[in-house]
Parts: sequence; structure tokens; C-alpha cells
Amino acid sequence: MSDTSPAPKPALPDHLSTDPRSPHFNKAVLEHAIGIRFNGVVKTNVEEYCVSEGWVRIPTGGKTKDRYGNPMTVRVSGKVEPFYVEE
Repeated sequence: MSDTSPAPKPALPDHLSTDPRSPHFNKAVLEHAIGIRFNGVVKTNVEEYCVSEGWVRIPTGGKTKDRYGNPMTVRVSGKVEPFYVEE
């Protein structure tokens, strides 16, 4: 028998982004499933969050693009609680 316990997950950072060009991108953390509870509601479309400042960045949902060709996002303030999703 071999012990196949999962590797320990890194601590969730205060500020995290899914954009690889961002200085807040953390590949080690994003390899795991992360959930965001925003104002008590679990959100599945969060692009970036900051716990200490209390905001999340979510896509606007339309076809609008910014000047770099990325989908437009909106920054919404509230209580942010990141967590690892149990698989």
C-alpha cells in the first residue's frame, strides 16, 4: 500500500488574479479549485479579487472588449471570502 494523501494546498492570498500577465497571478494556487463567496453568494465568474480592499472583478457579460482585446470587467465592492472547493 502506498500513502496517496493529496499535497497540502498553499494559503489563499489576499489578492489573486486569473490573468497570467497580472502581478497577482499565482499558478500554484490556481491549480486547485477555488470558490469565492461574495456578500454571502457563491460566485463562479470572478476574474480577480482582493479581500483586504473588499472587491471582486467580474465580466460584464457582453461582447465588449477593452483596448487589449480582453472582455470588459466591472469591479464590485463587498465582503469577499475565498475558499478551496472540496472535490
